[in-house]
Order: sequence, then structure tokens, then C-alpha cells
Amino acid sequence: MDLSVVREGLQEQKRIQSLMELIPRKQRGALLDVGTRDGYIAIKLSEFFERVTALDLEKPEIHHDKITAVQGNITALDFPDNAFDVVLCAEVLEHLPPAVLGKACHELTRVAKEFVVIGVPYKQDIRVGRTTCFSCGGKNPPYGHVNSFDEQVLTRLFPHLSCERMTFVGENTIQTNVLSTFLLDAAGNPYGTYSQEETCLQCGSQLTLPPPLNLSKRILTKIALLLNRAQSHFITPRADWIHLLFRKTKQRTVSYSVMGEEQSTPSATPTRVHP
Repeated sequence: MDLSVVREGLQEQKRIQSLMELIPRKQRGALLDVGTRDGYIAIKLSEFFERVTALDLEKPEIHHDKITAVQGNITALDFPDNAFDVVLCAEVLEHLPPAVLGKACHELTRVAKEFVVIGVPYKQDIRVGRTTCFSCGGKNPPYGHVNSFDEQVLTRLFPHLSCERMTFVGENTIQTNVLSTFLLDAAGNPYGTYSQEETCLQCGSQLTLPPPLNLSKRILTKIALLLNRAQSHFITPRADWIHLLFRKTKQRTVSYSVMGEEQSTPSATPTRVHP
């Protein structure tokens, strides 16, 4: 995937801008960017931090005087406690196997001195865009997203932090249902995200486009799409992404923005927000 093309997209720019505005930057010393990929955000943040560490499963190719690129695993971060003023983890948690999700969040909390910033897709229906691996027959969620999050799930994953602020970015109504999912699975998921970099979660093979559909699979696909189209009239729009600012020092209020309007609630645990 050409990340430079992705970065130019309007929605991607809005997502990054939201994260940049959420991250505490004034007089900050060290920041850790977990899941940095090409280091795009890390490079932007190097302007505001004395020291930036950019971490990914494979050592990132980043050449910058203020950035240290390292290889690492979110479930076992090789840093001491309270090593970074701010820890950023965006577009990562949705990829983690549920069995290690709690451990990863514990590690993010452990190495943060004061702030943790989290960004994930919001209430994503991970049945939409499923793929079928034609090596093993396994069904895969889109882009390897095995977890779906809302504000309640995220705050439970960080029980020792208080949520100071949350923001919502974008808007979508993408959702399916059990019957449509079953029918598309039976048809081989012809509209899955086969261009993704992520391989099959069951066998590790690269995903490839399915063969042309026969008549029965075309009929199953048509019925599934008609059901989804009918359902779309009853879906309430929701945000594409949710971003949260956590702090180790508990606060009395939580602020959040919905469509650019700042609001607050007098509890350390956010109330349900409908973007």
C-alpha cells in the first residue's frame, strides 16, 4: 500500500489533524509513537517534543535527528516505567488478537509518565468487507481489524487512567446484518478488502481476488446487497474514528467534541456520545 497516497486523502488528513490537536505538546520532553508505520505523525510531532521514539513490529525506515526508530512489540515494550511524557497509539488496537489486548493496554499505561492518546475506528462493523482466503477457506475481517471499539470499551481497557477528552472524526453509515453476512460468505465475499496488506489470519497466505461468480453465487450476492440497501435507511450515522486523551492523574471533568462542538461531563468515565 502506498501510504503517501493514503496520507493525501481528506478523511486521513482529518484523522491526523484530530490526533495532533488532542496530543498535549506544550513543554513536553519525550513521546512514544506505537505503530508508527512510515513515521508520518512522528515526524510532525518532532517539532514539539525534545525526543520522539517511533516503534513498529519491523524497525521503521525513518531518518530524522530527533526521532529514534525501534523495532518492538506493543505487548512487551522494552522501556522502563514512566519513560515517556506522552504515549500515542493510533490505528493499532483494532489489529490485536483479543487475548493480548489487555496486556497491550497495560504496557501503554506502564511506559507513560502522564498522557496516553488512543485512536481507533469507532463502532466499526467488522463484518463489512470480509474476505475469503482461497488457500484455506478462512473468513477474515477487513484490513485485519479483529476488534470493534466504543468509548465504554476503551475506558474499561485503561482502568488506571482517567479520560480527559475524546473526539470523533468523520461520519459513516456502513453496517450489515447476520443474513447478509451469511449470504456473502456463501458467495465467497466478492466485495472484500482484497487489496489489503494484511494476510489471512488463519493460514498467513496473501489474500487474492476470488474467481468470477457462478449463477448461484451472483444470486446470493444480489440478495445480500439488496438487504443491506434496505437496512441503510434505518441506520443512524456514526463517526469513523474515536480519539481519546487519557491521563494518569485523575481529573474531575471529561471534555469531548462532537462535530466540532466542545462539551463536558463531570465524571471520569465518559457518558455515551452519539456523533
